[in-house]
Amino acid sequence: MKKKELTHNKLESEEGCCSDNHNANTENHQSNFKTFLPATISFIMLISGIVMDYYDTAFFKNWIRLVWYGIAYIPVGFPVMKQGWDNIIKGDFFTEFFLMTIATIGAFAIGHYEEGVAVMLFYTVGELFQHSAVEKARGNIKALLDVRPNEALVNRNGKFVSIDPEEVEIGEKVQIRVGEKIPVDGKLVSQKASINTAALTGESKPDTIREGDKVYAGSINLEGVIEIESTKLFTDSSISRILDLVQNATSRKSKTELFIRKFARIYTPIVVFLAIGVTLLPYFFVDNYVFENWLYRALIFLVISCPCALVISIPLGYFGGLGAASRNGILFKGASFLDAITKINTVAMDKTGTLTKGVFKVSAIKAIAFSEEELMQYLLAIEAQSTHPIARAIMEYEHKKNVYQAHNVSEIAGMGLKGNVNGKTILVGNKSLMISNNIEVPQETEPIVESIVMIAIDKVFAGYVIVSDQLKVDAREAITNLRKVGIKNIIMLSGDKASITERVGLELKLNQAKGGLLPEDKLDEVERLKRIPGTKVAFVGDGINDAPVIATSDVGIAMGGLGSDVAIETADVIIQTDQPSKIAQAIKIGRSTRHIVWQNIALAFGVKLIVLILGAGGIATMWEAVFADVGVAFLAILNAIRLQKMEWS
Repeated sequence: MKKKELTHNKLESEEGCCSDNHNANTENHQSNFKTFLPATISFIMLISGIVMDYYDTAFFKNWIRLVWYGIAYIPVGFPVMKQGWDNIIKGDFFTEFFLMTIATIGAFAIGHYEEGVAVMLFYTVGELFQHSAVEKARGNIKALLDVRPNEALVNRNGKFVSIDPEEVEIGEKVQIRVGEKIPVDGKLVSQKASINTAALTGESKPDTIREGDKVYAGSINLEGVIEIESTKLFTDSSISRILDLVQNATSRKSKTELFIRKFARIYTPIVVFLAIGVTLLPYFFVDNYVFENWLYRALIFLVISCPCALVISIPLGYFGGLGAASRNGILFKGASFLDAITKINTVAMDKTGTLTKGVFKVSAIKAIAFSEEELMQYLLAIEAQSTHPIARAIMEYEHKKNVYQAHNVSEIAGMGLKGNVNGKTILVGNKSLMISNNIEVPQETEPIVESIVMIAIDKVFAGYVIVSDQLKVDAREAITNLRKVGIKNIIMLSGDKASITERVGLELKLNQAKGGLLPEDKLDEVERLKRIPGTKVAFVGDGINDAPVIATSDVGIAMGGLGSDVAIETADVIIQTDQPSKIAQAIKIGRSTRHIVWQNIALAFGVKLIVLILGAGGIATMWEAVFADVGVAFLAILNAIRLQKMEWS
């Protein structure tokens, strides 16, 4: 009965979830359709008009032609005109919206209807794609930030029922099965549990906890079915606090303003006043001044001055950089982060999963009374009876052979295991186990900070095995490469033990290594660094616990292979291969991209300036304007392609 009820509730939950997803997808499709519909209408009418112009269609003349292109202009032109007007009301007169409006209306005024529609359509489509990309990224972050468990099995009226974690009340008993996340903060009711808290603390070693110990929402149950008693509501739980930190940190992140919008504040008024000058000033200096002729030149001047070449050349460089990064296993979530990463001068990193593999492995064996091979056979025989994560790491020992069989294996709470192998009494566990059995432990074990498994055979200390997290293959290379690209301050901020963190920091020759940090502590450390004048901080991490600090750093970088969804979706840059050496590559790509973008900007302005001068002199026509834009775009493409050919090793 209990099983059926749980299954029924779970099905209802899944059906509801599917229904919600379907509705959300439908709404997204409808929203995208409505967003791009005006541009689509304008595009179809523009192409149709150009075709009718080309074939010199009889009816497509005079006012019909004007009305046709006017209708094509309205869907894309009206929103820009409205935005320009709204800005004028607020006192912001000279914006790119104003310039685009004046220039395109000017094109209509001199009879170049198709150019007016095309310029506004191109500008609008660029804005729409940018807006769509930003909204999609925000939507993904919002959806994937909610990593809470989707159900809690609560004991009500003598049976466990599945409910939303937010409905769990304080004092209720909650059941958690193997592999499931603990839904609320509480205390353990079962005798013992093995809990993975890496998502919350970054601690690489799973915890074995006992009855009455605290447990935290977001932790994962590794062994057996356990029960807890809730001590906090979900809204007050650890996982909710972390999600709140992420959202607040994201909101504090400044938005990168487009270069063209910054420049338009200077460029637009200059162009407008120059156009007025082109129209009126010749009256005082030119014989036979004809107002219509100089107005025509001024309108051509305005059309030429439209920042279309910039609209093309700037993103082209960034697209090249984004493509080069992608081919090297690095994902930038936007062109602005290619710029931001070039300003980084301090890199802070998590340890577990970022610089280390996050997987336990036997790193050292010290046999005293027996040979190493025989010692490991006794140890493997005992550990084969355990499901503890440390035992699993030992069982994966790469040089193991056929092991002995263990009998009468029993667990000694909080200390280790005891059993019989080949008629010998074997003790396997920590220092407390040895001391409680009057077995002398060598002094050489005292300075060891990693997890250590001690073995005694027939009351004699026989040796020990060190189990530790391993550095990634390219961890040292990563630090060396960061130094080469000019990053002088490299620090480690970890939730793992301070002693382990400091040892890894010394091994990698970092400037600083701090351990035992909670998510709030990491956030405080990075915010402290950011308050230092001239400091730009990148943080590299992989877990949920890293998400708040990833979000608040100047550039957040996540390991994309093994990293949590929250860290990945919060980050600005994702290392898809999980290789820390890619961080220096990302900085190199960002710097090269920035150089090429500025080259394209200089090229666009150089050509634009020449054509503007020619247009003011009555030499350049609309054809020259179009040629200038197309030519600059083509050269910008060739320049951006260079990014694809560069070596980034």
